[in-house]
Amino acid sequence: MSNIKISVIMPVYKVEDYVAKAIESILTQTFTEFEFLIVDDGTPDRSGEICDEFAEKDSRIHVIHKENGGAPSARNTAIDIAKGKYVYFLDSDDWAEPEMLADMYALAEKNEAHLVVCGYFIDTYYGDRYISEKIFVDDRIYTDARAFREESYRYFDRNMLYTPWNKLYRMDLIKNHKLRFPDTLWDDFPFNLSYLAHVERVVFSTNAYYHFIRARAESETSAYRADMYEKREEEQGWMEALYKEWGVDNEGTKEMVARRYIERMIGCIANVTSSKCTLTGKERRTAICKMLHNPRVDQALRLAKPRSGYMKLMLIPIRLKNTYLTWLESALITFVKERNTKLFAKLKAGR
Repeated sequence: MSNIKISVIMPVYKVEDYVAKAIESILTQTFTEFEFLIVDDGTPDRSGEICDEFAEKDSRIHVIHKENGGAPSARNTAIDIAKGKYVYFLDSDDWAEPEMLADMYALAEKNEAHLVVCGYFIDTYYGDRYISEKIFVDDRIYTDARAFREESYRYFDRNMLYTPWNKLYRMDLIKNHKLRFPDTLWDDFPFNLSYLAHVERVVFSTNAYYHFIRARAESETSAYRADMYEKREEEQGWMEALYKEWGVDNEGTKEMVARRYIERMIGCIANVTSSKCTLTGKERRTAICKMLHNPRVDQALRLAKPRSGYMKLMLIPIRLKNTYLTWLESALITFVKERNTKLFAKLKAGR
């Protein structure tokens, strides 16, 4: 443990059926010079005990037990004590291929990178079977901040810059700029935005190592969120502020930001029509009407270029600002999402 090159950080909460595989995927890495900081975030199940059992057998594992404070608090707790030159964030219900750390570390060292970004797999389970989709981009090395910022929209478009688990970060940048995961819903996105503001040398690898598991019915991504719309509006503000600070205003960037906004607004409307939504019928209509008349919608509709025929059709009720038609369309989306996950995932991927 005297030569720690990478700090692997993993928050743990209610994942007793998954956490062992996540831990094993790190312990079997071909790269061995790491510390594994596991934060038991007050989990009520056996997850913490399972982590302790692994720690007894491998000295690279350090388990921290704390009161429940959420994933941002857990990650920040580990950041404060991490010793590696680089840091890697793992989710406790996913797993990684054995070559991941070695390959990412080699790319970081060879290119003096501030950030290494790799491809990943989305493994969507349907009972005992699953479909694995590889998300990736071409190999690319950026050696100055301006070039990366001008083309960053391409990587947001391919969902490469939102999550922490397909990246290797420089610990000195995190600590020197006092970067932390904020206590908010979807905390990884604002953390990444704050980190991207300070990077110059960025490496993208087409290789995929991480397996994001889309299977748990109780996952945060499938739950109804009363404050989803407000959080998405906040996210949009962060994105717009980042590009304004960068002074980047090219056509590709403006189109991506607009299309991203419209796609997520559709998700917010579907959240309102969810079977788990607690609003009354009148309250749902009011919420949808409020979204449709947001000034950001008109601006986004002018700039966004839908990439599929059915997305163009989905935008018609929104362009008309017709609350009833938008409700019906959203109810259909919700019906498919809740009853045919496979079809919903396929349609979402092809939008």
